[in-house]
Amino acid sequence: MTKRKAILTYVTVVFGIAIAGYLLYLTFREYSVADIVHSVQAIPTSNMLTALCFAAASYLCLTGFDWTGVRYVRNDLAYPKVALASFLSLSIGQSVGLAGLSSGALRYRYYAHWGMSAEEVTKIVLLSGVTVGLGMAVLSGVVLILNPADAAKVLRLREGAILGIGAASLLAVAAYLALAAFVRAPLKIRKWTFRMPTLRIAIAQAVIGAVNFALVSACLREVMAATADVSYLKAATAFVLANLAILLTHAPGGLGVLEATVRHVMGEDASIGSLVAFRVIYFFIPLAIGLPLSLIVEAIFRARKAKLADAESA
Repeated sequence: MTKRKAILTYVTVVFGIAIAGYLLYLTFREYSVADIVHSVQAIPTSNMLTALCFAAASYLCLTGFDWTGVRYVRNDLAYPKVALASFLSLSIGQSVGLAGLSSGALRYRYYAHWGMSAEEVTKIVLLSGVTVGLGMAVLSGVVLILNPADAAKVLRLREGAILGIGAASLLAVAAYLALAAFVRAPLKIRKWTFRMPTLRIAIAQAVIGAVNFALVSACLREVMAATADVSYLKAATAFVLANLAILLTHAPGGLGVLEATVRHVMGEDASIGSLVAFRVIYFFIPLAIGLPLSLIVEAIFRARKAKLADAESA
């Protein structure tokens, strides 16, 4: 079973990379390097800085994903440690791809060092995934109800169907909150036991998740608004549909898929420079910070472990 899972993971990764490469080719084939550089340079510095602020606010909001998970397992780990584990795991995981696996492995490294069990870390990762789903469901519901025309055009569905999807998304969130409020019986999966979070934690999940994706959409809109009159709702619609495409393709970090989908939804409003700028601001800059910081943290962990081993020997 383990071997089959490994093979399936490798196949998924290869498929995602192939899709990403093909879509990147389709998106950038009409442009030279000089064209792309000129398009990025056309974005005013003020827009770039504002987009950076939205991205930073999003990563701050992402620490709430882990915070709700830590509180769910009833652990009193200090917020600075939670924030560190969240940023390092997500800044790397979101760019590497298969975020649930890559960021989950990094989370286990940090939380285990601070005394958590494998079951607790698994629950934190699971609840973080649920928070992602809740946040996307809230944003999708709001966007599809307020702006059904763009989604209907892309998905080739009637606006009534898009409104129905939006309403269903919000109803799914409401159902989750109802379960959190009334269901207390544990759910058993093999040797692990899961319980619904409290209503307070469930509400926090929905709010934090929605605010995070709203901030990411604002970041995307900011770089596009520099060269075109782009409404926030249209940018958010493009982001929602891009995430749906990313889930279907499993492309690492949504590379190529996000750019192609946003370009398809926005048309000429999405300049090639705005797509590159968004990728750099939201994915590459956090990755450039997260990688060396993770190495520093790892070195500190190893030094403390060695010091503790020497003390025990003495």
